[in-house]
Amino acid sequence: MTLPPADLSRRALMGVAAAATLAPAASAAATASDAYVLRNVRLETGYDHDADGVSGTKTALFDVRIAGGRIAAVTPAGGPKPAGRAYDAGGLLMLPAFRDMHIHLDKTFYGDPWRPPRLKKNGIPGQIAIEQRLLPGMLPGVEAHADRLVNLLQSKGATFARSQCNVDPVVGIQNLVRLKRALDRRDPTFGHEIVAFPQHGLVSVHLEQTMREAMAAGATHVGGIDPTAVDGGLERSVDTVLQIALDAKAPIDMHLHEPAETGIAAIKRIAARVEQEPSLKGRVTFSHCFCLMSLDDAEAADMASLMAHAGMSVASTVPMGRKVMPIPILLAKGVPVYMGTDTVVDFWGVFGQCDVLLKAWIACQMYGWSDEFGLSQALRLATGGPVPLSPTGEQLWPRPGDPADVVLVRTSCAAETVARMPPRETVLHRGVLAAGAFPRAA
Repeated sequence: MTLPPADLSRRALMGVAAAATLAPAASAAATASDAYVLRNVRLETGYDHDADGVSGTKTALFDVRIAGGRIAAVTPAGGPKPAGRAYDAGGLLMLPAFRDMHIHLDKTFYGDPWRPPRLKKNGIPGQIAIEQRLLPGMLPGVEAHADRLVNLLQSKGATFARSQCNVDPVVGIQNLVRLKRALDRRDPTFGHEIVAFPQHGLVSVHLEQTMREAMAAGATHVGGIDPTAVDGGLERSVDTVLQIALDAKAPIDMHLHEPAETGIAAIKRIAARVEQEPSLKGRVTFSHCFCLMSLDDAEAADMASLMAHAGMSVASTVPMGRKVMPIPILLAKGVPVYMGTDTVVDFWGVFGQCDVLLKAWIACQMYGWSDEFGLSQALRLATGGPVPLSPTGEQLWPRPGDPADVVLVRTSCAAETVARMPPRETVLHRGVLAAGAFPRAA
């Protein structure tokens, strides 16, 4: 789990943007195999321009047919009433649903009475020592707590999460077994990936066999933890993670909180191994990757080029402080950047809101993306990639064949959505209601 560098501050800002929580979703009005039409949906169609660039966003009303969990057709609104079921969206804006790409669903007190947080001592090792005492007592509540967080994620428009999940010497793979059971039950309305995360170390605590058991038990990604600072040896730690991934034919998601020297060394070693093992290309994510914050722009650009060549991605919480993640440089060099909320009311941190749209909102302020164009394109941070319009204003989404993972909001465009963070009125996963309510029958 994440402890940010000591110089990060101003965390209180996180609390000011919590969006209104929606009521729990009503019974789903459709199954993944059902077909229906959402009428009078507002979609973005292009950008307006003036002499200074993008001056606004064009929209129009459409009817969107959903069938088999996917977008089946998009036609201009105002045509004949379709056969079968139809719902009137009343001009609500349709956007791609959100994806939380770094969260710890297995370790949370969310929904419990407030537990006063204590000052952190001795950095990550100190927190690990506390965690080792707490984990056995938390084990019986893993499923119920994870279920509460999924409800919260859905209410914020997220229909997918990549959850880190402890695999450690204290509870072995028991957290993972329980988390997978909880997430599998949510399958009709929520998608997921699970990272087998060696929070307490891997080679340093002889956890290799347990990690292999975790992959066999249903983890989708092989995790890692600071090879030098926590796991006690760059080469052994990195090489063990990569070998488990190769044997399991699984992607990698490595927590990297280390400072520049050792963190950059880890990235370079993994990049070199990707060159030797092409099957790993495009299958390595660095979570946090704080080492990039210490680089100047030229150094960051060089590292971003190296990472892009290896197909690496970054999952970031957009930390705030005197140092800043070079997210614009990463994006400019072609490195995918995903957002995650990380900790939500647990012994590692209490500020998480389960809202990746909030992360895009913060990024816009940090990087000066305050114009219509910048706000509009920043939506990709919340969605994990899809945006309605390309940088040149071409309509990219939705198109027939796209998954029907959808958020309906009461705003005029994506830019306003990022700036204002409205309640999520309707949230669909594969066309099935995940949160909010279906529009009224048309």
